Amino acid sequence: MIEDEQKDGAEDARRGGSPQSVTRVVRLLEALCASNEPVSLADLSRRLATPKSSLAALLRGLADEDLVVATEGAWRLGPGAFGLGSALTEARRRLQSSDLVREGMRRLAARSGETVLLAVGDSDGDMVTYVDLVESSNVVRYSVSIGDRRPFYATAGGRALLSTCSPEAVEAYLKRVSLARLAPGTETARAALAQIVERVRGEGYAQTVDQAAEGVTGTAAVVRDAAARVVGALVIAAPSARATDRLEELARLVKDEAAAISRSLGFR
Repeated sequence: MIEDEQKDGAEDARRGGSPQSVTRVVRLLEALCASNEPVSLADLSRRLATPKSSLAALLRGLADEDLVVATEGAWRLGPGAFGLGSALTEARRRLQSSDLVREGMRRLAARSGETVLLAVGDSDGDMVTYVDLVESSNVVRYSVSIGDRRPFYATAGGRALLSTCSPEAVEAYLKRVSLARLAPGTETARAALAQIVERVRGEGYAQTVDQAAEGVTGTAAVVRDAAARVVGALVIAAPSARATDRLEELARLVKDEAAAISRSLGFR
C-alpha cells in the first residue's frame, strides 16, 4: 500500500495535485450516485482503481461539507450533495430558459420588425426592469437599454404583469403608488387603471399608446414556466407613428410568441 501511495503521490505531483483530486472527487460522487445502497471503502477503491487511503482522505473532506455520510462502515450521498444537485438543476433550468426566451424574442423581432423586450417586476412590485432586448432593424426604432426601469401603471409590460396579481394586490398597488404624468396621455386615474388591468387579465395582453413616453406604443403578454410561475412580460416596443395602424396585429404577434415561449418552457 505504501508503494501504491508513493506512486499515487508521484502522479499527483506530475499533474499538479489538484486536477487529480478534482477528478477523483467527481468519480467518487458519480459512483455513489449510481448505487442504491451505501458503498464500502474497499468497494469504492476497487471500482475506481484508487488506493483506499486516498479515497478515505477525500471522503473525510466531503463528509465535512455534508456531501457524503458514513453509514455502518460504508458511504452514501449526504444532504449537501442533494442540495448541490438541486442548485445545479435550477441553474441549468435558468440557462435553458434564458436561451429559449431569447430565441423567442428574436423570432418576434423578426416577425414584427420592432424592438422586443423582456420586462420583469422588481421586489417592491412598483417598477419593471428591462432585462433583455432584441433591437429592431429599422433606422427609426424605440431606444431602450437593459436595466432601464419604468413604472408598472404606465407600461404595457407592467400592466401585463399586474394582470397576473389578485385584484386585491392590484388595488393595494394603485393605492400606494404615486401616479405621475409621464407623457400628455398618461392615465393617472386609479379607477380607470384598475379597469384597464382587469381588461388585460381577460384579453391576455396589454397595450399602451403614448403612456410612459410620447410617441411610443407597447404591446405585452406574460411568459410562464412549467410551474406556471411568471418569467416576465414579453414586450413589443414601437414608434407610435408606425404602430397605430397595426395594433391588432402586434397584439396577436406578442400573444402568439409569449404562448410559444411558455410552451417551450413546459407551461401547459
